Amino acid sequence: MLNSLAAGRRLALRLVLWQLGVAAMAGFIFLIQGRRAALAALASALAVALGNALAGARAFSPGGAGQALARLILGTLLKWAVVFTGLYVILVRWQLPPAPAIAGLILAVLVNLFALRFKQ
Repeated sequence: MLNSLAAGRRLALRLVLWQLGVAAMAGFIFLIQGRRAALAALASALAVALGNALAGARAFSPGGAGQALARLILGTLLKWAVVFTGLYVILVRWQLPPAPAIAGLILAVLVNLFALRFKQ
């Protein structure tokens, strides 16, 4: 096997840590527009990080090889459920500004591309 579960867990952890850093950076950048904008950017990026953390925990949990695809699909569905629920709470319940929320979400998702492109 070329890629072990441990390597996958390390990659998932690195991805989540980078997303947490981007979330903090997005919140700090949008602080220029006010606290509500900063909270919207921070919260949406944190929703993506939480979703990826749950997806990674689910996808790389111990189990047989036959269940690997099912765990991956379930983890991905769980991730997007968390992200969309987070966006609902941010935009509808808390009524935070949508542009910073979408920007924070996009920044956190872009981390996926860089983490997967530059994996070690």
